[in-house]
Amino acid sequence: MMTPKGPQLAVLPGAAEDDTSPGAQVLQPSGWLMPKGYANGMAAEGRIVVTGGVIGWDAEERLADGFVAQVRQTLSNIAEILAEAGARPEHLVRLTWYVVDMDEYLTNLKELGKIYRTVFGAHYPAMALVQVVRLVEKAARVEIEATAVIPR
Repeated sequence: MMTPKGPQLAVLPGAAEDDTSPGAQVLQPSGWLMPKGYANGMAAEGRIVVTGGVIGWDAEERLADGFVAQVRQTLSNIAEILAEAGARPEHLVRLTWYVVDMDEYLTNLKELGKIYRTVFGAHYPAMALVQVVRLVEKAARVEIEATAVIPR
């Protein structure tokens, strides 16, 4: 009998099995430390919803003032886009954050965590964070792409 190579994979249910369950599963290799504020991977079946790069402006395209305010508005904008498809924040399986200043992100982690939980709750999908030279809108400090899966 062959012994599998590499870490074993644990699949953790995203929520209790009922008709409101998002159906997403957190993928956590056994022996790995649990990440804080994100998942290493997600698995889900259903209707895929993706956003473009969403920034922190309002419906009239006025940017919020400052990094933290832009993150708050960006997350709210993503929640509104998801709602248009009938999705909720717990259907998120991936977020990719683009920031123009990594130190600005790291300095504000505690406040960003509070804002995140206010908008999306305690659901943490797979996430990536990338520092970029600039965004298309010069005054934008953050841009986030989202992928959600609405269960069948």
